[in-house]
Amino acid sequence: MTAERKNALRSNAIWLVFIGLIIIFTIMSNGMFIKPSNLIVILRQVAVYGIASIGMTFVILIAGIDLSTGSIITLVNVFCAWLMVNHGVNMWVAVILSIALATGVGLLNGFMVATIGIPALIATFASQTIFEGASYLLAGGMPISGFTKSFDIFGKTAIGGVFPVCAVIMIVCFIVGWYILERSYWGRYFYAIGGNEEAAELSGIRVARTEYLIYGLSGFFAGLAGIVMLSRTGSAQCTAGKGYEFDVITCVVLGGVSVTGGYGKMTGVIAGVLIIGCLTNGMILMNVSEYWQMVVKGIVLAVAVGIDCMSRKKQAT
Repeated sequence: MTAERKNALRSNAIWLVFIGLIIIFTIMSNGMFIKPSNLIVILRQVAVYGIASIGMTFVILIAGIDLSTGSIITLVNVFCAWLMVNHGVNMWVAVILSIALATGVGLLNGFMVATIGIPALIATFASQTIFEGASYLLAGGMPISGFTKSFDIFGKTAIGGVFPVCAVIMIVCFIVGWYILERSYWGRYFYAIGGNEEAAELSGIRVARTEYLIYGLSGFFAGLAGIVMLSRTGSAQCTAGKGYEFDVITCVVLGGVSVTGGYGKMTGVIAGVLIIGCLTNGMILMNVSEYWQMVVKGIVLAVAVGIDCMSRKKQAT
């Protein structure tokens, strides 16, 4: 096999895995998996962590991590519902304020990482703890529900009664994310910082400012994911986004974004999101226990990171 074919196979391997999963689950579910109604369900299921994975992609590209994604999703759920239900705030105003809050949390993460110098793992874990507690305080530990029917537009409404609006939002976000990485100078900055932060600084890139932008974008996309989740569920729960950072990180790493930074494509992340969605939905159709689903997802993450580490070692030698 020529080097070109090997490279083509390597770059498209994630999509081959995706196709393989579809075939396996279609056979094992007696055709239930491939039914249009189930495919629509998968699109609805992946919308939340698909949107959030865009911001996480930027963070991991610079060899960072954002553990606050799940708590931001929860905070936006509670804050947006609290504004609409408890204070009668207009739906669109509540959505804008909630996403602005999420972006502010992301910028706070950027401040702790870029300005203070706290390691991203610790800074975002601190944010996760702070804003998870803040969500409980804001909601009093109780669910908030009772917003207007028009709020269904983000998570329940379907175009033509078929294609979910939340999937459209996800697709638009992926296009924006792809454009930032592939067509803007900011994308080149992300790759440069992830490849060698010191060299990027010496070449004139304002690393601290770029890190603020990256963590701000991560907060923004997590906030938008929180709005979609709130619309889907119709009730703000204090545990709404708990553990979502794990699924989001799994999607990104499975999609080929290197945990050491500097390498990855948005198209790969799309495949990673679809694979996790198919894996989750397929196991549900097969009545696999929730605990076994956690085991399988953990194995998938470990294997994805292991392959990335082995690939980096091979390139280094």
